[in-house]
Amino acid sequence: MELGTREQAVLALERRAFPGPGAKERAIREELDLSPVRYYQLLNALLDDERALAHDPVTVNRLRRIRETRRAER
Repeated sequence: MELGTREQAVLALERRAFPGPGAKERAIREELDLSPVRYYQLLNALLDDERALAHDPVTVNRLRRIRETRRAER
């Protein structure tokens, strides 16, 4: 089973670089019609989804490393 359109869009947005503060949040609202809080909830769930790993291993593994580093710092 493949990722849905919304899940693929979340990963695609996460691959992009944003020019300054607030640009990413604005893109989340305008392009995905999500609140930033909901976006990050979906993203976090995607990081544990093997379908997401198969779809975009570079992005998912990078984000998993960042998440683990932040957890270890707490």
